[in-house]
Amino acid sequence: MQHRTVADLMTHDVVRARRDTPFKEIAELLADHGITAVPVVDELDHPLGVVSEADLLRKCSARSDPASATPVPRLEAWERAKAEGTRAEELMSAPAVCARPEWTVVEAARVMALRNIKRLPVVDEADRLRGIVSRGDLLRIFLRRDDAVRDEIVRDVLQRTLHLAPSDVTVEVREGQVTLGGSVHVSSLVPIIIRLCRNVDGVVSITGHIGYRADASRTPATRA
Repeated sequence: MQHRTVADLMTHDVVRARRDTPFKEIAELLADHGITAVPVVDELDHPLGVVSEADLLRKCSARSDPASATPVPRLEAWERAKAEGTRAEELMSAPAVCARPEWTVVEAARVMALRNIKRLPVVDEADRLRGIVSRGDLLRIFLRRDDAVRDEIVRDVLQRTLHLAPSDVTVEVREGQVTLGGSVHVSSLVPIIIRLCRNVDGVVSITGHIGYRADASRTPATRA
């Protein structure tokens, strides 16, 4: 059982900006390609930072508006510098937080959450830009077909990893929600099965009705 990697999900054809790309050209790149940010690279294609719609919008939000009743917030020095910027190197959020192609979906999602960012440029061993992965790309794992999720649970979790017979545990998957049934030899195996199944890409929730033959009673239903 393996998580999908960044290489599986990233966009390979990346729209780039250079240090000296002007404000208006960046806005045109975003509009023309239907994207919300562009990485800024140097002459060797190393990511230096990222310019997003939010970076560009600062130029509008920092302006005074006498007709508005909403007060303009006091800006920090770095915010004023960005609002006055005219080139990518002045507008970008830097340094660029990057991912590697071999990272799993879990690793990329954790970095995005920790750094509160929406996308990661993807670089190779020489730190050259090779792609970009976004939150939306990572969420594609939940678009997996139910039968693909079920096949992975049965084949990789139950049979290959836990060496269970096909008749031991039943698996139903609907809209990514997994229901497990059947019975196993010992009760300690039940939470292991649920934990491993939860880690399969595309699983939304787990409902377990797995009994164990070593005890007279059945385990209560659990939901994860």
